[in-house]
Amino acid sequence: MRGSDTEVLDDPVSRSLRGHHAHLARRLGGAARYVPDVATFCAVSADPDAGEWADLARLLGPGELADLFSSPAVPPSDWEPVFLLDGRQMIWSGSAGDDLPGTEPGTDLVELGPDSVPEMLDLVARTRPGPFQPRTHELGTYLGVREHGTLVAMAGERLRPPGWTEISAVCTAPEARGRGHAARLVGALAARILARDERPFLHVAEANTAAIALYERLGFSTRTRVTFRGFRTP
Repeated sequence: MRGSDTEVLDDPVSRSLRGHHAHLARRLGGAARYVPDVATFCAVSADPDAGEWADLARLLGPGELADLFSSPAVPPSDWEPVFLLDGRQMIWSGSAGDDLPGTEPGTDLVELGPDSVPEMLDLVARTRPGPFQPRTHELGTYLGVREHGTLVAMAGERLRPPGWTEISAVCTAPEARGRGHAARLVGALAARILARDERPFLHVAEANTAAIALYERLGFSTRTRVTFRGFRTP
């Protein structure tokens, strides 16, 4: 199985922008970012110099969010801190033959496309699973659950470093919680990722203990602790 090399997960944004998501990247010198309507994430090298930070500032524009995701690189002092969040990166530790929820015959999961974007944005606004833009669905497959025609849960694929696919935007509307939707969505996505000979991984806020416990039950284990950080360009 591909995905045995975990070093690419040390810099998943940059490795995605240089690889599977290169068509969604914008570059200037040593800096890179996603197309704004797709994702807020941007990337610099592991040890950027002043010129590289200047490239990123020009690429983003003045007063814009530099979402550095889990990069430890420290921007110049005139970049205003916006957010800092402790989290962890978890990787799939099961085997391809494991039974996963959401893969049973007759499952009610549906694939979400461009026509579902208004519903997806509404659900994200209600549940706040993390950054989600009007074109985020272009990063990969997104699955959802509808009850009486209303989208009440979803999850999808986001970063794609070589050999790996990140599961993200896992969210369930408050009125539909406790019914196993998140487990089935994550399980179904993990099965799809494994079927194409890649390995699933994900990121979760350290404070979200319920989600961490769920992911551990589904076969994920913690690879490393990370800190998500964002700054405002001068």
